[in-house]
Amino acid sequence: MIVLVLNCGSSSVKFQLFDMATEAALLRGAVEKIGEATSLLVCEGEGKGINKQVSAANHSEAFNHMRGLLADLPQPQAVGHRVVFGGEIQENAVFATPEIESLIESYSALAPLHNPPNLAGIRAARQFYPSVPHVAAFDTSYHQTMPPRSYLYAIPYDFYEKYRIRRYGFHGISHNYVAERAARLLAIHPKDFTGITAHLGNGCSLTAIQRGQAIDTTMGMTPLEGVMMGTRSGDIDAAIIFHLMDRLGISAAEVQRILQKESGVKGVSGLSNDLREIEAAAADGHERARLTLEMYAYRVRKYIGAYLAVLANPQALIFMGGVGERGTAMRERILSGLSHVGIRFDAGRNRQATPPESEITTPDSPIRAFVIATNEELMIARETQRLAAPQA
Repeated sequence: MIVLVLNCGSSSVKFQLFDMATEAALLRGAVEKIGEATSLLVCEGEGKGINKQVSAANHSEAFNHMRGLLADLPQPQAVGHRVVFGGEIQENAVFATPEIESLIESYSALAPLHNPPNLAGIRAARQFYPSVPHVAAFDTSYHQTMPPRSYLYAIPYDFYEKYRIRRYGFHGISHNYVAERAARLLAIHPKDFTGITAHLGNGCSLTAIQRGQAIDTTMGMTPLEGVMMGTRSGDIDAAIIFHLMDRLGISAAEVQRILQKESGVKGVSGLSNDLREIEAAAADGHERARLTLEMYAYRVRKYIGAYLAVLANPQALIFMGGVGERGTAMRERILSGLSHVGIRFDAGRNRQATPPESEITTPDSPIRAFVIATNEELMIARETQRLAAPQA
């Protein structure tokens, strides 16, 4: 089966075309800077290597460029769409029916930066591929196995009943993929896997998984909660919000912008949200860069410890995402000195870790640690095939 996977943001369309007989990506690419004076088209695969400026005022025009690249390749028999927020939808993927589209639209108030462009992508793609099934895969669905003690906040229960205020979690497609890969490395069934998955990049989240099911995760009702991230604050005292509003005379929207866009690694360092730049500055003696690295590692370590406390017989800890997969020094900061909780870090293995999968603990470590390159697009393609193959 040929499956096209789309990930639509407010100003970009990322795509991959898969031949599911081999799970090979025939073509991958993106249209970036949609709506700007000049957009950018990039792609690779099947002898194509393109990096050029184009005009794409909206998602439909971006799809025109994408479809042109796909014209001489096998045509999609189904289209899978990444949707960030699916509320309390428990299925990992569902057909993108008009009812599901309405649900996605209704959740836009809780995910204003993500759901509107995700929905725009579904509707634009349907114009170009009207005769094939379209499937929505949700980042939040993987976390719907969390028990109420994990997903409820200690605020009046009416707020959950009336407004569905609760922890939803994100990066679920990524957590699901690496948990399944870890189970294979451990030679067990995915439903028998117990451990921690750590998606570390510009956005960061950790998930505690007990026997194949998520039981807790660090991101909350929105992706702002949890560990320190590239530009997001992660966990803070909620009273800070009101203090800043009173002290600075600014609106709630402005505080949210600060916490979402000006905090985290960028805010503490005063330099950048890119940990590679922070590592270089710290090596040159920049004190706040050094502090930023310490804070980042410490907060991840804290959540690892918390999740080890609630998991019964954890088997593994998995790192993925840009920092998780390529941040050799950051992994060492996080894992060094954790032998007392069963993670015996191997610095040599860590330095030699290469994609797509590497182990970075000693052979006798009670809890094993792996670096696994995540592949959200392949996970979406698998879910799309599972649903759509009977119709093809």
